[in-house]
This record gives sequence, C-alpha cells and structure tokens, in this order.
Amino acid sequence: MASSNVRVRFPPSPTGDPHVGNIRTAIYNWLFARHHGGAFVIRIEDTDRARMVEGSTEVLLESLRWLGVDWDEGPDVGGPHSPYVQSQRLDLYREHAEMLLDSGRAYRCLCSTQRLAEVRQEQARLKRPSGYDRRCRDLGDAAGRDGDAVPVVRFRMPMEGETAVDDLVRGRVSFDNRLVDDFVMLKSDGFPTYHLANVVDDHHMGISHVMRAEEWLSSVPRHLQLYAAFGWEPPRFAHLPIVLAPDRSKLGKRHGATSVSEYREMGYLPEALLNFLTLLGWSLDDRTEIFSHDDLKRHFTIERVGKSGAVFDASKLEWMNGSYIRESTPEHLVESMLDFWRRYPPAEIPVLPDAARLLKVVPLIQVRIKTLRDAAPLIAFLFRDGVECDAADLVQRGMDAEGTRSALEAAHAGLAELSPFDCETIEGLLRSMARHLNVKAGQLFGSLRVATTGQKVAPPLFESIEVLGRERTLASIRHAIGQLETPSGRG
Repeated sequence: MASSNVRVRFPPSPTGDPHVGNIRTAIYNWLFARHHGGAFVIRIEDTDRARMVEGSTEVLLESLRWLGVDWDEGPDVGGPHSPYVQSQRLDLYREHAEMLLDSGRAYRCLCSTQRLAEVRQEQARLKRPSGYDRRCRDLGDAAGRDGDAVPVVRFRMPMEGETAVDDLVRGRVSFDNRLVDDFVMLKSDGFPTYHLANVVDDHHMGISHVMRAEEWLSSVPRHLQLYAAFGWEPPRFAHLPIVLAPDRSKLGKRHGATSVSEYREMGYLPEALLNFLTLLGWSLDDRTEIFSHDDLKRHFTIERVGKSGAVFDASKLEWMNGSYIRESTPEHLVESMLDFWRRYPPAEIPVLPDAARLLKVVPLIQVRIKTLRDAAPLIAFLFRDGVECDAADLVQRGMDAEGTRSALEAAHAGLAELSPFDCETIEGLLRSMARHLNVKAGQLFGSLRVATTGQKVAPPLFESIEVLGRERTLASIRHAIGQLETPSGRG
C-alpha cells in the first residue's frame, strides 16, 4: 500500500461533548493514517441543524488536541478541499442531487410528514419492515403532493439483486437491495442527509478508507449504490466494534462518565486515556497493554481490530492511569498537575504552587495516586500557612492525651536541635525516640502526622517533615500540643 494513497477522515457532528466511542473512532483513523504515512482529515458534519449544540466543535477539537491527536486537514487548519464544514458546502450537494435527478437515479418525493407517519404505523401494525413505500417513485414531480408539502429528493434504490462489501473488519457482508428503502438524499430545508453529503465529500476529498462505528454498517448498500450512480470508485470500508458498558449494553450516560471532557476533569492523563481507548477493540498481543504514542503508530493495523464489542472497564482505566503516573518523570507529572489545577482549581490549594516547590513533593505521592485529582487532598498541607488538627485525632490507639503531649514535646525538642534536617536523620531520631519513650513507632508517627499535616492520611512522614522545614514543623507541633492542653484535649 503506497503511503500517499492513504487518506482517512473523522467526520463528527457537533451535537454535544464527544463520546468516548466517537473519539475511539478518531484515534483509530489517526493511527491508521500515521502508520501508513497518510493523511488524517477532520470534517464537521453539521447538516442535522436540529441537534446542533453551540460550542461542540471547539470542545471536540480541544479534546483531540489534549489527547495528542493531530490532523493534516480540517476546519481550523484548512487544506486543499476547504471548507471542511458541511453547512458551507451546500451548493455542492444540491448540484450532485440534481445530477442524480437528471440521470433518473433520484426523484422528488412530495409526501407529507403526516402521511409518512401513517405509513410507518400501518407497517408496524402488519409487522412489516419499516420504510418508505415508494409512492412517489414513478409519479413524476407534480404528482402525489399532499397539502403544502415541500419536496425532498429520494434515491432510487435498485429493486433486484444485492449489494456486497468486503469489510476490512467483518469480511464480506451482503444486503438484499429490495429491503433497502428509497432514502432521502436532500431534505426539504435544502440540507443534505448524512448519506449524500458523506459520499460526495469522501469522493471529492479523496478518502481511501472509511473507518466508522458498526452502527453504520446498514448504510453501506445506500452508500455503495450512490457511488455506483455517480460512477465513482468507492473507498475501502471498516466497521469498528461498538463500545460496551460492563453489562454489555451500549455504553451510555446511565453507566457514568462517557465523554473525554469528563475523564479529563476526573484527573486522567491524556496518554493513559488514549492508550486505553485504543485497546477497546484492538490489541497487539495478549500481553502488552502500555504503549507510547510512537509504539501505537508503529504497531496499529486494521487487521488486529476485532469484530466483537469491547467493554469499557473503568477500573482498568484507573489502573492504567496509575501506571502512567508511576512511570512519569517527576518533571512531567508536575507539568501535568499544574495544567490540571489551572483548568480545575482545587479547593484544598487556594494558591497554585510554583513548579520548583511542587517538584520536591511529587515523588512523595507518585506511587500513591491513581488520578491527578487524588493529589491535592494529600499535599494541601504543604502549601498552607498552617494546619488545624483535632485533639482526638492526635491521640493514637493505646495512648492518652498526657502521653501524647509528652511524646510531641520530646519530638519538638529533638527536631529543634537536629542537624542535618533531612528525612534520613529525621527517621533515625524519631525511631530512637519511640524506643526511649516506650511507645510504638506507629503511635508516635501517627500523632506527628496529624500534628504536622492535619491529616490521618498523608505522604511519607519523614519526607513530608523535610519538605515542610524545621520552622513550619516545630510551629505545627507546638500548635498540636496546645490543642491537647485545652479541656477537650485532656485525657
């Protein structure tokens, strides 16, 4: 396959936040293009005006950029086939509809919406396949008008034979032509349907492979017949497996987050989400699960895409994200964390810390967090002027307030004189002190953790004390001792 011949497209409709299934389709097209050195095109299919949601295109493009998916042609970068927005190409579709009307492969239909609804109701009553009954197929333009109905243009499907496709994922699939209705190509508002606009654009943009969700498989006979009617060579088709929920139904909002924007806000890394979505239907082998972008581009082939639906396992995504976090360099993780906090400011950290200070902290929590959202609650104490703690939390199991106060006073005295003030020396001092005080190390460490962080769960104690520094640590311990000296803190 010559790389210059490979051209694929991702044609989303701007109808809301991009669903992970749609983005998976974009990723597969992108990887296929990059694997073969071809072109990846984005085209906005906005002809369904009733379902359009303002701002959807911008959200979609931003989601792809965040994931690291780039494109060669599209609405924001232009290209030789501009414009890449279908509502700006209406004259082209109308011209092609007229071509099929002139050749007899299409006709005007004047049936009202009411009549079409009655036809469907009667078909349902008789338990027959639903579809247009071809009333206007041979009546001519002026016949069959119902009231003030504005005509649509329908394609004249052949009534005999079959249409077959050699699908790159599913093999050969055949369709009985007489079971495919005469579908609408051009609506009464002058906008094309998906079928006409899709075929016309794919041809004029030189698309070599159409990779899309399996729900479009039933549209193949319509599209192949349109290609034949225009005398065009069709692209190769690949219909991708559906993304399923854990209960093996189609993944939907009732199952939780379904858009890229939601997973971004939940603190997932873009490289982890892209890796995870790629594996929803594709695999290299039965062992490898973590891939870099370059690895995916090198290995991705359509032959390794399966036919069966792929289950979206949120727990696996969380595991994969945690793995990416653990394997990140501290510098990359700091950059990711700051980008995340700029977009979604954490309530726990009112002022964004500088990268240099955060770089000292990240190694303390890198193995403990699974998402970026997990970080702020763990390390917020490091970026506040002081911490508040509950006297009851200071007193560990098996100890009383008096014993806890004595232990904290000893720790305060020891840390005040300690040199150097680093985690190894701090650990040595506190372990020796626990033995000297005849308390368990865990009891002393637990009281100090609450005293210095205000939290029962925090990063490693000795490293945290080093990052806090002597002055902050001693001030926090003094405050905790004061808490134990109040009436509520007395044992």
